[in-house]
Amino acid sequence: MSTVALKDVSKVWPDGTLAVDRVSLDVRDGEFLVLLGPSGCGKSTILRMIAGLEDPTAGDILLNGEPVLNMPPRDRKIAMVFQDFALYPHMTVGGNIGFPLKLSGIEPGPREERIGDVAGALGIGDVLGRRPGQLSGGQRQRVAMGRAIVRRPGLFLMDEPLSNLDSGLRAELRAEITGLTRELGVTTMYVTHDQAEALTMADRVAIMRKGVLQDIGTPTEVYGRPATLYVAAFLGSPRMNLLEASVYVHLDRYVALNLGEQALYLPWDDIRSRSLAHYHGERIVVGLRAEALTPVAPDTPGDVLRGRVRYLEHHGHESLAFLDVGATAIAVDELGKGVTEAAPSGGTLRKFGAALQRVTGRTEKAVLDRAETKTSVLNDPGRHQRRPAELAVRLAPYPAIAAGHPLAVGVRMDALHFFDEHGDRIDIGWR
Repeated sequence: MSTVALKDVSKVWPDGTLAVDRVSLDVRDGEFLVLLGPSGCGKSTILRMIAGLEDPTAGDILLNGEPVLNMPPRDRKIAMVFQDFALYPHMTVGGNIGFPLKLSGIEPGPREERIGDVAGALGIGDVLGRRPGQLSGGQRQRVAMGRAIVRRPGLFLMDEPLSNLDSGLRAELRAEITGLTRELGVTTMYVTHDQAEALTMADRVAIMRKGVLQDIGTPTEVYGRPATLYVAAFLGSPRMNLLEASVYVHLDRYVALNLGEQALYLPWDDIRSRSLAHYHGERIVVGLRAEALTPVAPDTPGDVLRGRVRYLEHHGHESLAFLDVGATAIAVDELGKGVTEAAPSGGTLRKFGAALQRVTGRTEKAVLDRAETKTSVLNDPGRHQRRPAELAVRLAPYPAIAAGHPLAVGVRMDALHFFDEHGDRIDIGWR
């Protein structure tokens, strides 16, 4: 049994840089949890603090329910696999795998037996007499895995172990690592910046941004219902289409989402309409994944967006068309911060008065105050850049269209995502 718990853990470097900001996280026994995020987001620092290689500035870390901050690394029963393999170049493969056992004082006979078992399981039994310099990248990675496994730890920590390998080998080793850890039943924390690794390997994914935990859930949950605008933009290929929309409530009829030159209409009997009614007269971000868009005939009625193809990308198994639909896109920028924008008050919101209060449960003054005082990310040129939308649509391979060709796409309204000006998801019971 091995569980991990982080309780409001923070790490500040000596120069004042905040690497990890009050992260709380629970890893279950036998779970394969992936920490996902761009370089510098704090995911490797979390692993190093759990291993005892770094001390947190604040917070607590528990292994199997017991605090370990005062416990030396060698007593934590943790095995760590590093990005650069960290093999001893003067030792053979067998010597590298068996080195932790030698340090533990295990006799040569049992030691050799365990080395052979692990090497056989990893498919490197025939290279035990070679040195790391004589191995391929994939073989060196298997040796690093073997050295961790042979200790029979309670917890695996893997810090981007596949990032130095080519794409074909990464795909092969992804399957091997997940299969092996599940067969052993070992709790695993795996760090990567590659969303394909995260979504294919993990039981749960924790997405980090600038030291802050943004979202955590199964791959289906974080992809299908991202908690923040950042997570929505980070996951998916092609990226989610993020469009600026103005919200207008038509009581007992629908909520109109004005996307520049066109609009989509959410029926009033859709439970999400009640949430969006809070944003009447304001701007939000609407997210549409490519799979929510289907090419249709130009005269098709209903929830349809029409535009012209800006350019095409051909990927062999499919083509992607990027449409100009007259909307404004929100491009998430990793570096910037929000700025305060004073929204215009007056006529538009006041027209609804008591009717809007009945729907939202808020007074007219509260509606106006909210619009005037919120910090908006929709107008911040640093964090979110406004530009003409290029709506990504999946098509059959090499379609008979070209740049400038008109195209209409049907929109699955049940697959829309909504985010407020803070970048937080707008929804009822979103988890």
